[in-house]
Amino acid sequence: MSSHKIATESDYTKRVDHITSGVFLPDTNIEVISEPKCCGTYRYALFDFDGTLSLLRAGWPAVMTGLMKRVLLATPNCEPEPQLEIHIKELIERTTGKQTIYQMIALCDEVRQRGGEPLEPTVYKKQYLDLLMAQIQHRLDGLRSGSLKPEQMLVAGSIELLDSLASHGVQMYLASGTDQEFVRDEANLLGVAHYFGDHIYGAIEDYQNYSKAKVIERILKDCGASGSELLGFGDGYVEIDNTKNAGGTAIGVASDEENRSGMPDPVKRERLIGVGADIITPDFKHAKDLIQHLFGGK
Repeated sequence: MSSHKIATESDYTKRVDHITSGVFLPDTNIEVISEPKCCGTYRYALFDFDGTLSLLRAGWPAVMTGLMKRVLLATPNCEPEPQLEIHIKELIERTTGKQTIYQMIALCDEVRQRGGEPLEPTVYKKQYLDLLMAQIQHRLDGLRSGSLKPEQMLVAGSIELLDSLASHGVQMYLASGTDQEFVRDEANLLGVAHYFGDHIYGAIEDYQNYSKAKVIERILKDCGASGSELLGFGDGYVEIDNTKNAGGTAIGVASDEENRSGMPDPVKRERLIGVGADIITPDFKHAKDLIQHLFGGK
């Protein structure tokens, strides 16, 4: 097992002083920031879900922003709305990838700082999820009815990537900050659950006993694995940071969830490189090239 200390779900902390440009694999959108150190020896892969594989919850930051704005504007000492919007944007960016409950705990702190008396974090979380579900229910219904195909709600190339990893004997794990019951249901609807089997994890009521870092610790301990055998895929800083702390190779997915342009989201790209991502890709359209790079053409 790796001797590296696995980080808990702290807020975003930049670990790379200078954001540099990498080298693109020929004729691809894959940017290599640093060469993988364990080419061909990867046995385990940890995936984030929303924004990394699934597009079902695309637009969630706007929903959370709306809730936080409404709550904070009602406090006695709230700043002017334009300043508040900037502050909320920064709050969400530095907590993206963590369990939703932590974002709601942060909201409670913000209420207190402005002289208000917050509701319980679980109440705010329910309000947020109710608003989000109202926005994305048509996508879930479309998948269930067949009017939407899973590939329409997946990051491009996801199935090809998962198939390729499976063909290399890689054991895959799914770890999300979204509630576990929703992650499992949505993974089934998208047709990707079978790649992960029993290894689909999400937020639980006892939130302090779940984190992506704990999932990595379990992988390394239960499998007697070295951190160098681990790949981490994610569009948020948490899973990238945790993967790097474990000694693994981190693939940052700078997905453009809203427009699906195939171009990297510049904010995601900078933040993912900032916590040490080894490779940046906006999607998996060039999954074959990525796998060849990671596994040495095997």
